[in-house]
Amino acid sequence: MFNHKIYLVVLALAIFASCKKGDDLGDVSQIPGLGGDTWAGGPIDTWIRDSLTVPYNVTAKYKWDQGVLEFDKTLTPPKEEKIIPVLSSIKKVWIDNYVKEAGKSFMMKYIPKYFVLVGSASWNMDGTITLGTAEGGRQIMLYVLNDFRIKGMTGYVPSDSFNIKQMFHTIEHEFGHILHQTVLYPEEWKRISVGDYISDWNNTTDSSAHEKGFITMYAQSGPDEDFVEMISMMLTEGKGGYESIISSIKSPTGVSKLRQKEAIVVAYFKDVWGISFSSLQTRTRNSIDLLIK
Repeated sequence: MFNHKIYLVVLALAIFASCKKGDDLGDVSQIPGLGGDTWAGGPIDTWIRDSLTVPYNVTAKYKWDQGVLEFDKTLTPPKEEKIIPVLSSIKKVWIDNYVKEAGKSFMMKYIPKYFVLVGSASWNMDGTITLGTAEGGRQIMLYVLNDFRIKGMTGYVPSDSFNIKQMFHTIEHEFGHILHQTVLYPEEWKRISVGDYISDWNNTTDSSAHEKGFITMYAQSGPDEDFVEMISMMLTEGKGGYESIISSIKSPTGVSKLRQKEAIVVAYFKDVWGISFSSLQTRTRNSIDLLIK
């Protein structure tokens, strides 16, 4: 089973709470998994059933259950008012566009069947946060959903578009892992940046990574992450945003390596999956723009 994580570098101060031996734990019947995690279905459950479960055999867990999360992390549940906007946006930007390009059968076969939704970020000891994880191609866990705001939602401002793009970056990244775990990318990919991958990528910047031929600093962590970061950034930034990154790079070597990687990604989607990456890229970016502009 594969387990992949995508990280965002941030600085923070972690605050932990503890309980004493004599503390009242309350009614343990309300602890998820011990009989207190059942509820009458409501509008959210109906939407999930009609929009995801019936057409794609996909479900989403939004009720709090510490048993499916990391026990060593301080996490918070997602706010219920965020659930439908988040999942509806995921369907429009990710699922619907892949269906239009590759067909419903493709998406039903490869889409993870289980989404776990978390309100806060998952902080790591090295100063990074985990934005999402994918496990064995069956489950995707998404964090930081309580920061999600799109056009029309209370409190939305244009600067929130970063958080929106970041969520779709996470999803496209994790789905990229599912694709390359099914059919591996060409071996020539690993030769482009051989010797340039580093373990302390979080001590660098996106700009310095660009000069070395990586689309993000996280892409420097290894060939697999490099591959899916290219997919994710090219899709979420769109053709214009991606070309803007390329035009900002001063190193001819950095530009050359990114162009080589770009060509491999485009060919991989066409030759392996029969998908026009250019068309998928346009659809994806247009869908994101509709949410934020």
